Amino acid sequence: MGVAAKLPMSACPACDVAPLAIERARDAEVSPNARLALSLPSVHCAACISAVERALDQTPGVLSARVNLTLKRVSIEADPDVSVTALIQTLNDIGYEAYELDLGTLSATDADKAGRDLLMRLAVVGFANMNVMLLSISVWAGAEDSTRDLFHWISACITFPAIAFCGKPFYVNAWRALSHRRLNMDVPIVLAILLALLTSLWEVILSGQHAYFDAALTLVFFLLAGRYLDHRTRVVARSAAEELAALEVPRAIRLVDGQGETVPVSELCVDDLLSIKPGGRMPVDGVIVEGQSELDRSLLTGETVPVFAQIGTAVSAGEVNLTGPLVIRATAVGGDTSLHRMADLVAVAESGRSRYTSLADKAAKLYAPGVHILSALAFLGWFLFTFDVRTALNIAAAVLIITCPCALGLAVPAVTTAAAGRLFRMGMLVKHATALERLAEVDTVVFDKTGTLTVGAPEIVNFEALSSSQQEIAMTLASGSAHPLAEAVAKAGKAQNISFAEIQELVELPGYGITGKWQGKTVRLGRAQWVGAEQLDQTAVYFGVVGQAPVALRCVDTLREGAAVAVAALQKSGKHVLLLSGDSKGAVQTVAAQLKIADWVAEVLPDEKAKFVQSLTDDGRHVLMVGDGLNDTAALAAAHVSLSPASALDAARVASDIVLLGGALSPIATALSIAQTATRRIHQNFQIATFYNIIAVPLAVAGLATPLIAALAMSTSSITVSLNALRLRAS
Repeated sequence: MGVAAKLPMSACPACDVAPLAIERARDAEVSPNARLALSLPSVHCAACISAVERALDQTPGVLSARVNLTLKRVSIEADPDVSVTALIQTLNDIGYEAYELDLGTLSATDADKAGRDLLMRLAVVGFANMNVMLLSISVWAGAEDSTRDLFHWISACITFPAIAFCGKPFYVNAWRALSHRRLNMDVPIVLAILLALLTSLWEVILSGQHAYFDAALTLVFFLLAGRYLDHRTRVVARSAAEELAALEVPRAIRLVDGQGETVPVSELCVDDLLSIKPGGRMPVDGVIVEGQSELDRSLLTGETVPVFAQIGTAVSAGEVNLTGPLVIRATAVGGDTSLHRMADLVAVAESGRSRYTSLADKAAKLYAPGVHILSALAFLGWFLFTFDVRTALNIAAAVLIITCPCALGLAVPAVTTAAAGRLFRMGMLVKHATALERLAEVDTVVFDKTGTLTVGAPEIVNFEALSSSQQEIAMTLASGSAHPLAEAVAKAGKAQNISFAEIQELVELPGYGITGKWQGKTVRLGRAQWVGAEQLDQTAVYFGVVGQAPVALRCVDTLREGAAVAVAALQKSGKHVLLLSGDSKGAVQTVAAQLKIADWVAEVLPDEKAKFVQSLTDDGRHVLMVGDGLNDTAALAAAHVSLSPASALDAARVASDIVLLGGALSPIATALSIAQTATRRIHQNFQIATFYNIIAVPLAVAGLATPLIAALAMSTSSITVSLNALRLRAS
């Protein structure tokens, strides 16, 4: 008889790990618009992109397939009669985990419009500044009278439209702050720009010698550069709550008078009967009324071992039906499901994190009012001294320009960009603008177990307990099932090049295991009671042949590469390390003992994880949460700072501040050290900016700050801050 083939390894070395859990989607048809999106958590490189796109393009009915490596998502256009199941199975067959996302709940666009907008404005103001600088050089070189006036008027014609267009981000933020009766860094920026333009225009009309057009453009150029660097360090874009909603099953098979009909999940009601096929995901919360099977709850609870389910067992949205067909009665639909409640937890936790005040914002609260007061005092003092409004206004404008926070605007983004670049080369992607600042404050690290400290795939540790013939039988039985423990047995047999046995009547009984006939004897691989073995107090799959003593094949979840190194380094640096998992006490205790983690908690539900992290925060701890599953998303969002592996689900990655691109955990401790160094560099940049102001402000107040001096002073301070930040790349 034929034996089901195992999954081949994926196309790139970074992906050569069998998928942890294959999402076998519904047999529902693609929607009439023939567009859908599949999440691909295991893609890592260009080879992955080529393999996925090539496999899908060769599938009959697929019109186009494009992989977005950043989002780890493939967008597909296909004929209406192409099933989602067929597409996911195609990716399954080449070794890539895939599951469907609901396009209706995702953002209308994933394009980085804000980044492109800032870059465009930076280019425009840079081009305008170069031209005005050329004209200013002629003025500084001694152009006089009508020639000087002509150059000034040309500069004005270039500057006004450029400033009006390129300064929009500052105008909008300043107006937003003033409309709420508060100050931010953009208020003195806008005031300096407006005063520079007005006083320059006044000077040009009166044929004055000096104009601040070049200084105003330089100011906007450096500030836009800082704003763009700041934007590049975050690129947060999507909400984790939105991603959780997108993980919901978009369609379901509803039973009406015993006949199945495919309907959108939004049309389901409480008490509807739904058919859930093997490999399908639960669309709603409910209770099983027909059938028995095993459920994979690892994505929701962290449990590594599938749970036996029969009539009366409660199921939750997002759980995967593994082996047998089920009929469930819906008990909660739409926003009342457990998955939606988890999304609500994430949204609440995200809003709490947004209250963190960055170092730049703290500096702005002190700096902005100080600049305004200083400029006002300079105007008042010179007016009382000279009774000349023109002179007083020029000096007030010079004070605002020379004290305008170019260096402060670059102090944080220049450092975070340099630090983020260094971390990226180490295999860590920093997503959030304040992640490094918060990471530097961490004193407690909380790890999830399954899929984080461990790889999330069980391995057989005593396969040699079987005789050679028994190994062949077990290998054959296991190869006919998609159960995680059966896959572990098949993997162990394949590693030892075990041949297949001749087995007849091979049958998988949902909830029990696989059975067949070997040389006239009944052979079984599955649950302890069914095989006739004594249940062990650890994860195991049991093998039995009639007339022979059953054998327990013990399973362990292998530690992720670098897990021991990371935990030891964190503990050595004085960090308090905890293990928080939804898995059983025995499994969690084993991993904790292996890694020498004294504090651990097992069988924790998703909302309890978030509450546990919040309780640590309430005790004054600064928590780094490291997790990878749906059950971790609320805790990731609630933590002071969060990190997830690249193999994590989209929702977990989006909820995290930092994504670990490689498979090893060892860079985590180094990342904390780099974050602390980056924070010191930020403070140094603030000190540089302060020292610059101590030197430059007296010149401006004394009336010695010509446009040339103002432009040079701003440029010097900004370049100094940037060079100090670049030291981080080589340190």
